[in-house]
Amino acid sequence: MREWAEFTLSESDEGGEHVLALKGPLRVHSLGNLDAKLNGLTGKFTRLDMSGVTDIDTTGAWLVTHYAGERNLEITGESEQARRLFAAIGNIEDREPELEPQLPFATRTLAELGDLVAAWGQGILKIIGFLGELIVAFGHVIRHPSRLRGTALIFHMQYVGINSLWIVGLMSFLIGIVIAQQGAVQLAQFGAEIYTINLTGRLSMRELGILMTSIMVAGRSGSAFAAQIGTMKLTEEVDAMRTIGVSPMEALVVPRVLASMLMMPLLGFYSAVLAIIGGAFIANFALDIPFWTFLQRIQEVVPITDVWIGIIKAPVFALIVALAGCYHGMQVTSNAEEVGARTTQAVVTAIFTVIVLDAFFAIFFTKIGWK
Repeated sequence: MREWAEFTLSESDEGGEHVLALKGPLRVHSLGNLDAKLNGLTGKFTRLDMSGVTDIDTTGAWLVTHYAGERNLEITGESEQARRLFAAIGNIEDREPELEPQLPFATRTLAELGDLVAAWGQGILKIIGFLGELIVAFGHVIRHPSRLRGTALIFHMQYVGINSLWIVGLMSFLIGIVIAQQGAVQLAQFGAEIYTINLTGRLSMRELGILMTSIMVAGRSGSAFAAQIGTMKLTEEVDAMRTIGVSPMEALVVPRVLASMLMMPLLGFYSAVLAIIGGAFIANFALDIPFWTFLQRIQEVVPITDVWIGIIKAPVFALIVALAGCYHGMQVTSNAEEVGARTTQAVVTAIFTVIVLDAFFAIFFTKIGWK
């Protein structure tokens, strides 16, 4: 049967002082509501007798020291174990927490900015190193074609390309409608509604087709790459591959990157065509331009260089999207929360880099005369 801690009040023979005597074990499992009972006492006493205490732990010692300290009680009859615990608790309470000196706001801001820039620099170096590993893996696959995992490649081509057709097509169709409608409203001020065809065709084929496709693929496939590889890192499947002599770069990264680079030009061209069809659709109703006339006029006003520009940019954007997803997936080390964080970083990194590169491509192609 469990023994509980108790207390009694008595009057000592010497001087008639009132004594509070504790009895039984003062341990965490036997204290019960002793603390509440002691706080409910209203009598006046000057000494706390612990000679009846059979055992004590840190919780009991803390209760005794705080109660005695609040009421200025003298503790007597304590055991050697109790004295050691009282001394340890006293040392802890007397020690003030060591606080780091507060730096000025400007200094803290500069320090945080420096840490951020250093982290960016380290991240860029890691990405460059990862790209180097990917190039080496591609070299091994080219020298030994049998090492290419054809089944994985076909699967990821289907996932990146075919399974994305409906969402990319719907998005592009609606964007084509918006471009044509808004362009017609602005051009109508100059009586140049007919140039809506030029605006829709060139903008879709040269810029928005591949750019919006890359953003959609980054959000859909790039995030999936990061989550899949990150989960495999957590479950130690990647380590198991290395143990049995299988290169994770060749088994996981190369098929995903290659599938993205093969399917992105097709998706980009498909997206541009759907955007043009969307523009022709709205022009048939808003501008009284027949649907087939719109499409025939597209062939005359859109130069072939616009088509080549979109096709040239597509593999580069695909490489960025797939590289970001696979890289951040490979960086997962600790827990499931990091998988979510790395997936978000993969999407943000891919979209930001694609938009920046698109701006550079626009300036570059203009400078070389592909206007």
